[in-house]
Amino acid sequence: MSSQALAGALADERRRAVFAAIVLGAGDIPAVVSRTGLSARDAATAVRRLTDVGVLTDDGTGLRVDGERLRDFARAGGPPAPAPAADPRETILRTFLRDGALTRLPAQRGRRRVLLEHITERSFTPGVRYPERAVDEALRRWCEGGEADHVTLRRYLIDDRLLARDHGVYWRP
Repeated sequence: MSSQALAGALADERRRAVFAAIVLGAGDIPAVVSRTGLSARDAATAVRRLTDVGVLTDDGTGLRVDGERLRDFARAGGPPAPAPAADPRETILRTFLRDGALTRLPAQRGRRRVLLEHITERSFTPGVRYPERAVDEALRRWCEGGEADHVTLRRYLIDDRLLARDHGVYWRP
């Protein structure tokens, strides 16, 4: 088991709840459901994922944590040292952009500003005046397949003064 597999297996809240329930004695799916309050489907999915990475075993007498595998993992040195920090701007862009499209808008203002600056730099030339229809068309391309819509994106660009507007004409100051 790699450190990434272990971290991935326990990254989900439901899988952690299932893991804890089994550590505390739940030996089958109905007992896990009872202790966690999860649906049977969610509990079974979590058990399958934890079993696939080797954290849990089902030895015929019930579900149990594979303590030996966890000890082997601990003896191997645990997770590797963290990689050097990447450029925070690039990290933000990788998080919120997929294949050149916006997946969602960050709630945190600083992250949203980084994303909006990126979109503005790639969509609008400074000093050029754009009719609202052209702005909407440019922003729709960024929003295809994501949770954000072009109207909200346009509003944020205006609010953050990355675009200026006067009587339906927009420009990048």
